Amino acid sequence: MGYGVVVIGASLGGLEAISTVLAALPSGFPLPVVIAQHRATAPSTDGDLSTIWQRHTSLSVCEVEDKSPIAPGHVYVAPADYHLMIEARDLFALSTEGPVLWARPSIDVLFETAAEAYGESVIGVILTGASADGSQGMRAIRARGGCALVQEPSVAECDVMPRAVLAATPVNHVLGLPDIGRVLGALAGPPAGVR
Repeated sequence: MGYGVVVIGASLGGLEAISTVLAALPSGFPLPVVIAQHRATAPSTDGDLSTIWQRHTSLSVCEVEDKSPIAPGHVYVAPADYHLMIEARDLFALSTEGPVLWARPSIDVLFETAAEAYGESVIGVILTGASADGSQGMRAIRARGGCALVQEPSVAECDVMPRAVLAATPVNHVLGLPDIGRVLGALAGPPAGVR
């Protein structure tokens, strides 16, 4: 069985880290990529992340709305001050429940719901960050047979989040940023329209 979705979590330093990963994905990357990036609640403080990240990829990047469908080959961004959940294999949901580890969107919430919806066909990616958010979610992904990629802590802008995940669960790959994009391309299989 092939992979069905990529979920990415990042915090401090994530804007640049995610830009690098997206830039390294092959053109026509066939899987949906879903991002939970810790961010300020006021849009003026960090700009429109989807617009920023769109500059680094040919895939379509958009901020998720409640009950949005999940389509292959798109990049989806959690909106500020909402938890982003995967409600079913083809459907998102948003929640305003309380922050998890002081964060909303929570990486754990995204990863745990992805593991529930996709089981062994989810790829989780943890990048730079200053909290332990994502460690429980990655444990859930691994428990269901999914694949775990973690940024090499020594090259992360902030190594707290990658180290927390490595302490919480065994992972499949510990990589530098450009390598993460290349490995995702290999795991996803041929680009859309190529067989």
